[in-house]
Amino acid sequence: MAITITAFANSLDQGRGLARDMIVRWALEEAGQPYRERLIPWADFKKPAHRQRNPFGQIPTYEEGDLILFESGAIVLHVAERFKGLFPVDANARARAIMWMFAAVSDVEPVIVQMEVSEYMESDKSWNAERAPLVADRARGRLADLAARLGGAAWLDGDFSAADVLMVQALRRLEGQAPLTEFPSLVAYVERGKARPAFKRAFAAQRAAYEATKAAS
Repeated sequence: MAITITAFANSLDQGRGLARDMIVRWALEEAGQPYRERLIPWADFKKPAHRQRNPFGQIPTYEEGDLILFESGAIVLHVAERFKGLFPVDANARARAIMWMFAAVSDVEPVIVQMEVSEYMESDKSWNAERAPLVADRARGRLADLAARLGGAAWLDGDFSAADVLMVQALRRLEGQAPLTEFPSLVAYVERGKARPAFKRAFAAQRAAYEATKAAS
């Protein structure tokens, strides 16, 4: 059955591969699975038709037959379990990959998102001058822990897995910025992820969708 994912028709990331459908695109490319895309305009995200797919009116969603999923982490987990290429065969290694998937979405990405919220949504608040450095320090501490655990390894736990898809994408939100730039091993880790052919195909697909919508508007 054909797989359909939803994505922004006019992505705020302007084709930089940061919108969350990129995570699903990358996972599907790693698994060698074709997919179709449904591009949704901003005005339609909160309408009932899309809320049937995602009750929070967000992206991405995954549709395959009568299965509809939302939440990018859950979608990547499903893709990794359904198709080959994103999970190790060994049961213990697979369990560790799932552990790292949860770490990416619950321990690492949230502190990065807090920095984005501080910069883009709270910069005009009188208290933000004091809060912003605290938020950045929390992110710095979490990245220090991650860098220490990664050490000189290429990937989080042995071979590349679904966990690396989620972790690399989380870190990409800080590309070229502190505190990520303070950890060369993490910068190199992100670059290894971006060098993968599947990442490049996913990035090109998201970029093409953005350019097509831009040209039509």
